[in-house]
Amino acid sequence: MPSFKEYIAGVHRQQYKYKDFFPSHINQEWSWEDPRINVLLESATKALGELNAYALIVPDVDLFIHMHIAKEANTSSRIEGTKTEMDEVILGEMEILPERRDDWREVQNYIEAMNTSIEQLENLPLSLHLLKQTHEILMSGVRGRQKTPGEFRRSQNWIGGSTLADAAFIPPHHEDLPDLLGDLEAFWHNENIQVPHLIRIALSHYQFEAIHPFLDGNGRIGRLLITLYLVSHRLLEKPSLYLSAHFEKHRDAYYDALSRVRATNDLGHWCRFFLQAVVETAESGKNTFRRILALRQELESDMAKLGRRAENGRRLIVDLFKDPVVTVPDVVSKFGLKETAARNLINALVELDVLREITGYRRNRIFVFQRYMDIFEEKVPSV
Repeated sequence: MPSFKEYIAGVHRQQYKYKDFFPSHINQEWSWEDPRINVLLESATKALGELNAYALIVPDVDLFIHMHIAKEANTSSRIEGTKTEMDEVILGEMEILPERRDDWREVQNYIEAMNTSIEQLENLPLSLHLLKQTHEILMSGVRGRQKTPGEFRRSQNWIGGSTLADAAFIPPHHEDLPDLLGDLEAFWHNENIQVPHLIRIALSHYQFEAIHPFLDGNGRIGRLLITLYLVSHRLLEKPSLYLSAHFEKHRDAYYDALSRVRATNDLGHWCRFFLQAVVETAESGKNTFRRILALRQELESDMAKLGRRAENGRRLIVDLFKDPVVTVPDVVSKFGLKETAARNLINALVELDVLREITGYRRNRIFVFQRYMDIFEEKVPSV
């Protein structure tokens, strides 16, 4: 049984005018002697289980998962250089400044890719085929769309630098992808080896980034893979854990931990970093659910102040938890109210500090559920 200490990350091989990196296979038993990994694994498993409990007991949890996914899409995309803010993510395309629409579309693609792949997991196992479908959605109609969306690369790519000659990292030659990706996929489902799931996905995320199988979008698909793995193996009943916020906050340490594996074979350091990310992110996720539950209680008290409009107010609040942006025409069409009644209901929620008008227009005004958005926009401390 190979141990982390014996692990050799791979070999650099001479190709035409450059050297690529061929990572070692990972579909095997693994052992480690580092007690820090054992302690972190226990803490991460406990924190993940507690987060999962919230996802199971919170009423109407799917309403809130929608915003979790939107935040993950935005944060993971920001790691790759987009500059969309959360208050832009929830708006329609026509409300976005023209110069920011490319970034906005990339985030929307990520949301669609995540939602579609989670739905697919209800009937299909995690697979390379699913990742290719997810990649096609992610890259369609945005920057990088010319880089074969939904297909593994058939040419060499690289990270850093302007050419292969000055690249910071050159992943394996494209002819090696079937072998390496087949080994990775087998590792996800190998029941003949005794490797904890959190260690498997830590190794899988590293391996995916080392293989870099797509011409573009590898970082986002690799981070999305983490959630898909946890859901597919039922460590999460709902997609409520996303590590991108932690990776963005500790971006240099994240990239250093990945590159350190290739440079020094230090797989233990990467696993410790990954498990710590799970612990902190799960704790933050639990705090988010607590704040949502507290907000729901506050809003129930607020709705009691609306008198005969209270029932429509409650119906609107439920809708706002899924889509925290609303207009008067939205209320008219969704709840069958007359325009005056819809406007009065929205104005009442503005007075209660539930909604905030964000356009400043006399007509075609847009309102946002600000108290809910605050939960996802600000840095929530771990508890």
